[in-house]
Amino acid sequence: MAELVHGAAVAVDGRGVLILGPSGSGKSGLALDLIARGAVLIADDGVKLTPGEDGPPRASPHAAIRGRIEARGIGILRTDWTGGVPVALAVDLGRGDGARLPPPRRIALMGHAVPLLWAKDAPNLAVAIIVALKGGLETHE
Repeated sequence: MAELVHGAAVAVDGRGVLILGPSGSGKSGLALDLIARGAVLIADDGVKLTPGEDGPPRASPHAAIRGRIEARGIGILRTDWTGGVPVALAVDLGRGDGARLPPPRRIALMGHAVPLLWAKDAPNLAVAIIVALKGGLETHE
């Protein structure tokens, strides 16, 4: 059973980043920034989630938007894409608390808890996501 989520997603070294937020919050812009730094597009504007095997859900593009991403003010761009990638991190661009060291957060995706960053107005976000996925996200409780 698949679930369609309004957002964007990219893969960084085979680990999915699900980018959430309201319209105009910069989901596609963050995805483009990550792609420019080596990530691969999964989906833009609509991400299909399917249950993972004993793990997090897997993200794939909807067939109609495969390999396409919107660059606001420029148009639709074509790029390499991938699918079936386990979601390792979710980023919410509509929420932020301004904390220097925020508490650990999780989001339930298809019954699986995935680390969640509230990242509205967060500096150096693309780079921080890449480093977090490569080395792990240290949490402070």
